[in-house]
Amino acid sequence: MARNTQIFRTTPQSSRLFTWGDFIAILLVAALLYLGVNLAFNAPEVIAGPEISISPAKLPFYTALSVGRMTAAYILSMLFTLVYGRAAAYHRRAERLLMPLLDVLQSVPILSFLPVVLLSLSAILPEGLAVELASIVLIFTSQAWNLTFAWYQSLSTLPTELREASTIFRLNPWMKFKKLELPFGMISLVWNSMMSWAGGWFFLMAAETFTVGSRDFRLPGLGSYLHEAADQNNFNAIALGVAALILTVVLLDQLVWRPLLAWSDKFKVEMIENDNPPNSWFYELIRKSFLAKWFSKRVFQPINETFDRSILRRFPFKSGIRSNRKIQELATYILITLFSLALIYVLFRAGQMLIMIPLTDWAQVFTGVGATLLRVMIALLFALIWTIPMGVAIGTNQRLAAILQPVVQVTASVPATALFPVILLLVINLPGGLNLAAVLLMLMGTQWYLLFNIIAGASAIPQDLKYTAKLMQLSRWQRWRTLILPAIFPYLITGAITASGGAWNASIIAEYQNLGGQTLSVTGIGSLIAKATALGNYPLLLAATLVMVLTVILVNRLLWRRLYVLAEEKYRMEV
Repeated sequence: MARNTQIFRTTPQSSRLFTWGDFIAILLVAALLYLGVNLAFNAPEVIAGPEISISPAKLPFYTALSVGRMTAAYILSMLFTLVYGRAAAYHRRAERLLMPLLDVLQSVPILSFLPVVLLSLSAILPEGLAVELASIVLIFTSQAWNLTFAWYQSLSTLPTELREASTIFRLNPWMKFKKLELPFGMISLVWNSMMSWAGGWFFLMAAETFTVGSRDFRLPGLGSYLHEAADQNNFNAIALGVAALILTVVLLDQLVWRPLLAWSDKFKVEMIENDNPPNSWFYELIRKSFLAKWFSKRVFQPINETFDRSILRRFPFKSGIRSNRKIQELATYILITLFSLALIYVLFRAGQMLIMIPLTDWAQVFTGVGATLLRVMIALLFALIWTIPMGVAIGTNQRLAAILQPVVQVTASVPATALFPVILLLVINLPGGLNLAAVLLMLMGTQWYLLFNIIAGASAIPQDLKYTAKLMQLSRWQRWRTLILPAIFPYLITGAITASGGAWNASIIAEYQNLGGQTLSVTGIGSLIAKATALGNYPLLLAATLVMVLTVILVNRLLWRRLYVLAEEKYRMEV
């Protein structure tokens, strides 16, 4: 490991795995879940969903609606990421609560959270608005967490030399964000944005086709089109829907993601220029166009400079006005006291609901969480076996990336929920049956988080370090041991944390399915949550969700957090 420390900075390790922030975060989520469940009892008994047409003429409109929801959720996710991740990275007191809360939030199963959101919103908002907001919230929860973890990891591993340079040049927070933090984290943000969109497509069908008993929360969109086509066994419509999805993904790849990758390559921290930088025909077209140059010079730059000057005048390098500090502290204490009292009351009511659950149901909950944990670990192991070599190959070879990256993006964006009935038919009669199908669906829901993060880590390896390894005539194994694995390690852990959360989320679908009017299920916490949702057993839904959350937090703290601290302190890349 001596060579590793020459390339990656080693710092003393100190981190408590369990803090008061963990307990507060769990209590906050428990309180929010209880409030949602309590509101759910007041939701309308019958909600009639809209009629979904599978006419090909409707596909463009449905596709536009789905892309619109995805875009709204992504904008919300990016705003959340930039604010939340920065606060967690730079404010140690806030980090003690924010990072445990992020662990909890990313571990909450999306599909167990959705009925609570849908029913509670429909109780207080008009039906159409409630369903749209719930759909966007669901997609947001499938996009935001990996972005936030990646942004936090980038800020936590900023080279010390760059931090000191920003202090020497007296950059205020805005200029530091614009000139240092955002450029340094850009490659990781772009790759994780692609992953977020893939994750959004994965849960699009669930977001647009959710039903709870006699309540139909369907929304017109590409996901509901595919779901309706599958219900009618209309394979022509399924093929058209999948083709529309693939065409949309390809267009986004060529017009959005490939240009962003080509543009973000200039932010790579290296002393030698890459011989084969990522390229994009659309990016080159825009960069060389007269209209783009005119807009940049005449419109964008003046607005940008005016805004920067305004921020610099308003927030200089050292601006600390503390004349009202005592008043602010008093107001903070009052707000904390009121919030604590409200939280205690809500938790007391939640405890009353949980006490009503029979011991036999609790036994099912703990048995189910153990079975699902085993499936999650198996799926994660298989994902690691193929994503590490594939991700490194794509991230270090631009010619290969130009071929495989669009293929990976398209494949990752095809929702496994649309293909799962076909997978079930293929494996249901094999040894393991539905258990094998459940692991396969979990694998399809987790592997892309790992792959895209590994690609981002491999892409960020400075070219001069690659040349140094080549000049030293290191063998392939030595390059992997001393350069590649240490370089991708922080990204690998970030991907593993979000992949683990993705596997728990996918368990809701993987362990409980309706196929041809027949209900198929296996023992697992996801299956139990799905059954509780279908039967409207909200106390059991609350209990199962909380146990799943606690289990994921324990895994994160005992395994992933240790590795995350190691990545942050030992494998920080320095200039």
